[in-house]
Amino acid sequence: MSDRKSALRLAWLMGSAGTIIVNDYFVLLDSFPVDGNHTIIEAWHAGSGFKDVGYSRFGKWGSPNLTNAHRHYTYAICGSEPLRDVSFTVEPGEAIGVVGRNGSGKSTLLKLVAGVMIPDEGTIEVREATAPLIEITGGFVPELTGRENISLSAGLHGMSPKEIAERFDEIVEFSGVGEFLDTPFRHYSSGMKVRLAFSVISSLDAPILMVDEVLAVGDQAFKDKCYARIQERLDQGCTLFLVSHSAKDLKRFCTRGLYLKGGSLVHDGPITEVMARYEGDTLDRGGSERTALARP
Repeated sequence: MSDRKSALRLAWLMGSAGTIIVNDYFVLLDSFPVDGNHTIIEAWHAGSGFKDVGYSRFGKWGSPNLTNAHRHYTYAICGSEPLRDVSFTVEPGEAIGVVGRNGSGKSTLLKLVAGVMIPDEGTIEVREATAPLIEITGGFVPELTGRENISLSAGLHGMSPKEIAERFDEIVEFSGVGEFLDTPFRHYSSGMKVRLAFSVISSLDAPILMVDEVLAVGDQAFKDKCYARIQERLDQGCTLFLVSHSAKDLKRFCTRGLYLKGGSLVHDGPITEVMARYEGDTLDRGGSERTALARP
């Protein structure tokens, strides 16, 4: 079977499984009692110690079937940034910046909140849907075209076929990749991948938007469009998780910060206070320009 046919088969299986999982998940969420302060995210002594076991496109576990599709998806996203005993709560509409050195667990935290990883210990309860943009590829399938990936990704995140059709032109126009819409995603540049992925994810109605450093890739004109879209979502009451090394971006969008260090949450407070502590720790360790927050 060709790579493209395998990809289509895998996408169909993941889509079928995803529909079942999402439907069951949101039935479950409806039964969660939301406490008096309307907490929408609660992490309680959460930890994750997944190991990177490598990545094989399709061949490692044989021909795609539901079990192998699950294995492929799970192992492909697992990183090597452990988290230990992390606890925090989030209220609707909060804008949270997550800072820390490379390998401190920032991406792992977002994956746990997004539900694409499961904690090894403790719990994370998320009472609203999430729109995660955690990796440059946006979870898109390399062998499928941009057009096919829009439908697949939007569908997996809960959009109905009718909603996808209604928003399709807007997604394509925002991304600026219309000329390459029928080109396999693997041939896209990093900037094109980010543009299409952000366009899809930011078009979702999910109350929680999660962006993990991917906007560092791409031209300034598109970044400005992304910043405007993020601000628009915040004005609508969206909750934001933003991972960035840009002090300018963190101050622009976030009011609260989470500082991860060695897999532990060492500071949770106002974003300026959290940034000051992180920068102080960085300077104490030698002040590497690559890990310190970049100034505008």
